[in-house]
This record gives sequence, C-alpha cells and structure tokens, in this order.
Amino acid sequence: MGRCVVANANPLPVSSLDALHERFIAADVGGTHVRIALVQGSDDPAHPVAVLQYRKYVCAQYPGLAEIIQDFIGTLGGETIGRGVIASAGYPLEDGTVITANLPWRLSPQEIRERLGFREFRLVNDFEAVAHAAAYVDASEVLRLAGPETAPAGPTLVLGPGTGLGAAVWIPTGKRAVVLATEAGHAALTPGNAIEMALLAEMLKQRTHVPVEYALSGPGLMNLHNALCTLRGSSNRYRTPGEITAAAISGGDALARESLEIFCGLLGSAVGDMALLYGAQGGVYLAGGILPQIREFLLNSSFVERFLNKGPMRAALERIPVRLVEHGQLGVIGAANWYLGQCEGG
Repeated sequence: MGRCVVANANPLPVSSLDALHERFIAADVGGTHVRIALVQGSDDPAHPVAVLQYRKYVCAQYPGLAEIIQDFIGTLGGETIGRGVIASAGYPLEDGTVITANLPWRLSPQEIRERLGFREFRLVNDFEAVAHAAAYVDASEVLRLAGPETAPAGPTLVLGPGTGLGAAVWIPTGKRAVVLATEAGHAALTPGNAIEMALLAEMLKQRTHVPVEYALSGPGLMNLHNALCTLRGSSNRYRTPGEITAAAISGGDALARESLEIFCGLLGSAVGDMALLYGAQGGVYLAGGILPQIREFLLNSSFVERFLNKGPMRAALERIPVRLVEHGQLGVIGAANWYLGQCEGG
C-alpha cells in the first residue's frame, strides 16, 4: 500500500544526476513536531543522503506546514529551493489533501507547492520513509532488544509509537527494495491478560473501536493511564504523557509505573503480532518518538517476553532481531532517500 502524492502543475523530467546534485527540502511531519532539512544526494552508497542543515519545529506554534517550510528556507541565506518532499502519516485523497487524525492543521501538498513556488513537491507515508532509511543506520545508533545480532535477508518491519503509531515493511527484491506502507496503528487493540481486558472494556465504554494507537502512542499512554485510574478508583494528576513517564521512571507513583509497564507489554505483544503478520524475518526496527525517552524502562519491562509469547511461534520469533533506533533524523533521511529513488526510477 505504498502511497505518494505528487503535487506538480507542470511535471518536469528529472534525471538521476540532476536530483543527486540539486539541493532540496526534506521534512518529517509528525503530529507534534516537524523535522526539516536541506539535503542533497551523495555518491556514498553507505550514506546516500547528505543533511546540510536541519531544524525541528513545534506544529502547534505555526498555522500550517507552508509557514514552517517558509521559515526554514528563510534561514538558508537566500538560497533558491525548487523541490521538496515530506513524510507524513495519513491517507491522500484524489485532490491531494491528506486525511490525518494527528495534525493540528489541514495538509495539502498541492497548495503548499503553489504557495512556495516549488517545481515539484512530493508526499510519502511517514513510516514508508523511515523504512527507506533503516538500512543506513549505523550500529552505534541502534539498541538490540531481542533476537540474534544478524538475520537473513528478508522483510523488515519498521514501526513505532509517537503522536500515533506508524508501521511499514521493507522488502528486499533485488536491486531496489519495495516498501509496503500500512495503517497498522488503526487495527484493533488485542489484550493479552486480565488487566488489559479490563482496560479495553473501559475504553469501549466511550468508543466502538479501540485501535492499537489509542493505547500505543504518546496520547495512548495517557488513555491507558486514564482507564487504569478509573479501574483503581483514582484520578489522573498528569497533563502530558511525558509527566507519566517521568513519574514511572522515578518510581514515585505506582499507578504511573503500572501504566507504563502495561504500555510496554502491549507494545511487545503488538510487535510480535505484526512480525508474524508481515513475515518480518529480516528484523524489526522500533523508531517511535516516545521510545528513546523510556529506553531503560523498556529494556527491563515485559516487552520481550510479550513479543515472544506467541505459542508455538515463539521459536520463530526468537530468530528475529528487534532493535530500537535512536536516530532523530531518520524520517528526514528516509523521505529524501525515497525521493531520490523515485527520480532514479523515473
């Protein structure tokens, strides 16, 4: 389900050589932050994208993505930019507008292209972009959570909780890999024990469908904690997911710690399900914005045991490496790498 929107009024042919040497904008658009960079193709096969300048913006502080890109271009010393690519969650409609539940403003690549005067402006699914970058992450930028050091070539699952939960599958097919973008975050949440069943029942009192990302995301942690407080006859004293994680890690609040432990257990179970569903023999990369903040907690949680707890398929999952990616520019590099591949492919 790899999807892209190409916002072109008069499409221009782009040679791979032109694309490689022309500087362009690449951005990773999340529900909370936009990470944006001036990039250029590189002749180095180990690092095919060179990041020349990079900034991070808070979505809520700007009325739209065009304003963020304009601000960034204003920091480039008058350099003229004619092309751009953005990675974002959501589903593109025929008119180019993107349906997304997590952005504070409407997203229309065509309108942005026209406003900025770009010759070309493309959109790629956010985790499809991350999948295009996973192969170029250095060993120093990953933490192995489970499985062997190496795995045979095969489909690789890239997913992670941030403002929502995204997932994509990188599939080696010879010279150029294929990336399958998914909406796995909108699949139904599956509980694995009594407390999780009780939490799901509590959540179902307010909605008819509880998707995975309703529990496994930054806002999802808040949803879990609210439901747990209700079950325990308590009240939620926290305003943000970050406050919950801080209280859980410090050990000062038993309910916060229980909420984060449930979060890690549910995440392990969901990742195990997806690894089986997508045949991720090549490994799993976790790349969500919330995970580096709970790195040590995740290591000592029930994540791995729940990942492996799939009955007779445990032996298969034990052969799959699971790694936490801590590269903050991963979405930007992936979007740029995807764009260069599109130009090369015509």
